[in-house]
Amino acid sequence: MSNQNFIGLDAEKAENLTKLLNNLLADYSVFYQNARGYHWNIKGKKFFELHIKFEELYNNLFEKIDEVAERILTLGFTPEHTYSKYFEQAEIQESGRVTDGFKAVQEVLDSYKILLKKERDILKVAEETADEGTTALMSDYIREQEKLVWMNSSYLQK
Repeated sequence: MSNQNFIGLDAEKAENLTKLLNNLLADYSVFYQNARGYHWNIKGKKFFELHIKFEELYNNLFEKIDEVAERILTLGFTPEHTYSKYFEQAEIQESGRVTDGFKAVQEVLDSYKILLKKERDILKVAEETADEGTTALMSDYIREQEKLVWMNSSYLQK
């Protein structure tokens, strides 16, 4: 007989999924702070449009941080919340002060590449766990971010 958590998922599989989600939470949190830095420090010809886009980005990331943390809680576990833990786990690294728009957009694309890989991994584990809530969340994130990769990549084209 399987040991189920309070939402009817296999508790061991849910715990494994939570570890992946906490890792994703770490990357989102570092990416969020990087996006704030891009917003604050961007300079040059494209300042006005990039300043707005980076604000949209960090607001979007803020929502995702909350959604991932709440999903971890829904699975019956505790989300990490300290930057010391985030820096231990995150693949996305802190960005220095970036003032060049093209460099900032390239860093955004590099971050999405990391996130998309992790989200696809989580999607697979969530499907194997029969966790429709996490599956839907990751599917939504992947669809949205693939479009953002296309749009940001188009911005970098000459």
